[in-house]
Amino acid sequence: MTTTSATTAGQLLTAELLERFRGRASGYDAGNSFFTEDFDDLTACGYLRMLADVRPGASGGLTRAARAQRLLASAAPATALGTNMHLVWTAVAGLLADRGDASLEFVLDDAARGEVFAFGVSEPGNDAVLFDSLTRVERTPDGGYSYTGTKVFTSLSPVWTRLGVFGKLEGRDGAEDSILHAFVPRGTPGVETLTDWNPLGMRATQSNTTRLIDVRVPAAAVFRRLPVGPNADLLVFGIFAAFETLIAAVYLGIADRALELAAQSLLRRRSHTAGRPLADDPVLRNLLAGAAMRRTAADAELENVVRDLDAGDEAGPAWFPRLVTLKTHAVDAAVEATGVALHVGGGSGFSADSEVVRLHRDALAGQFHPSTLESARSTVATSLLGPPSS
Repeated sequence: MTTTSATTAGQLLTAELLERFRGRASGYDAGNSFFTEDFDDLTACGYLRMLADVRPGASGGLTRAARAQRLLASAAPATALGTNMHLVWTAVAGLLADRGDASLEFVLDDAARGEVFAFGVSEPGNDAVLFDSLTRVERTPDGGYSYTGTKVFTSLSPVWTRLGVFGKLEGRDGAEDSILHAFVPRGTPGVETLTDWNPLGMRATQSNTTRLIDVRVPAAAVFRRLPVGPNADLLVFGIFAAFETLIAAVYLGIADRALELAAQSLLRRRSHTAGRPLADDPVLRNLLAGAAMRRTAADAELENVVRDLDAGDEAGPAWFPRLVTLKTHAVDAAVEATGVALHVGGGSGFSADSEVVRLHRDALAGQFHPSTLESARSTVATSLLGPPSS
């Protein structure tokens, strides 16, 4: 991270706070527990309000948020990833408002008042992501709607106060099916949070499964109604842009810390047979340099993307291959950097409770976030060749 990036992010995250987060991370991971104390600290310093206070647009809100998330992830990746879900919703609201769509202004207002937003979007077996849903929506006699389905990877499960959900409403009398987006307040009858989160990495996010069983929402709570299938609605662009960008920031933060630890190991350790520091070994120097170059390339991508999003670039189709490429490259950089840090750290670094091992496990989680590598390559191929003929 550049000095400018660190200074901007440091306005929100002090060195003392970051060390406090780093000191807690291993305990949250070992206990598979939510980052409660980190969350309280982030709330107290106004971190969750950052995109309500400085919005995406000319003021540079998304750039500021991405840099802050990258810095936070270098200390506590799971804390950053969990916090990301709230920040994504506020980023979506700001990106839309900056492009003339005020439909989610209430998200920014609520975030400024302390509401915590989460995503109830991912569904087991739904590889269409935003363009279809396995959650069933039905009309209710009072003119509202009910949602029934299962949502997975619901980060911030212990603390969210507003859950963004979507589902499919079947059309009547020949009308097409629709996707309905709404927010559900915590405590709404029919919302059940399971305690089933026990992953390999990113454990402190507590991204438990959420079951929706005849969850009633008034008609006014539905903030978007879209057709099933790919579409150019600004909401789809906003979610995609905010999610991929802030996810990339988190994984680049992991890469930053892994490279720092790898360099420390090489400078500290010596070869008994060669009688020299491992930092002088040309093979290991080459290995570290390769990982650093991959991180640097992804860093440039991230900075360019957030700059252009804040500049209000048109939400056109060219954005999607660019965004999936950014996310893929950031995750690749994190996986490579943590792998190198493991390799050069020696046998003691293979301990299950070492920071490098935890970072490596956290980095592997990146392959499960949309867009997956296969989906990303499909998006890029379609941008170049058009859709497949069959």
